[in-house]
Amino acid sequence: MDNIEKIEKLLKKRNGIITTSEVEDLGINSRILTRMIERGIIERVARGIYISVDTIEDTYFTTQAICKKGIFSHETALYFHDLCDRTPIKFQLTVPSNYNNISIKNSNYQFFYLKEELYNVGIIEMKTPYGNKVKVYDLERTICDIIRNKKKIEIALFTDAMKRYAERKDRNSIKLHKYAKLFNIEDEVRKYLEVLL
Repeated sequence: MDNIEKIEKLLKKRNGIITTSEVEDLGINSRILTRMIERGIIERVARGIYISVDTIEDTYFTTQAICKKGIFSHETALYFHDLCDRTPIKFQLTVPSNYNNISIKNSNYQFFYLKEELYNVGIIEMKTPYGNKVKVYDLERTICDIIRNKKKIEIALFTDAMKRYAERKDRNSIKLHKYAKLFNIEDEVRKYLEVLL
């Protein structure tokens, strides 16, 4: 099996997406990727990220591959948790307050900055609509985030998300109260839960 065949095998295994570092981990010189672009086998979608020509780009996966510390949060996390029907117009990500995200700054993204100990609370992996794994805040952390930022969220979206959360069988009130205490929003969380439950 030659190097191109090895990369094509990896592409199949990775839903049509590979990174330069994955190719180098196979012991293959990354210059082979340039050859594959020239032959029309792959396309470069971002620095160090490639997709096969017959693959639709997974922008969730690509975003996180570029912004490695970005965790999908707020309205984007609502979408992942099925707490809203709207596909995100802008990807909302939370990053550590000292993180430099200059490589991804444009109008398609909104960033929230948090100190490291709060940034790390509630990170899980979920699958994108294309089947790739990305990091998203868990259900309870997402509820805390939207309560903390409710003035910046459309009221209908906020209300619908809270109602859907209250109806979920997998909600974890103990975890929600634990997170609320960490983020100093216990009174607000209690107020919403009393109305909804």
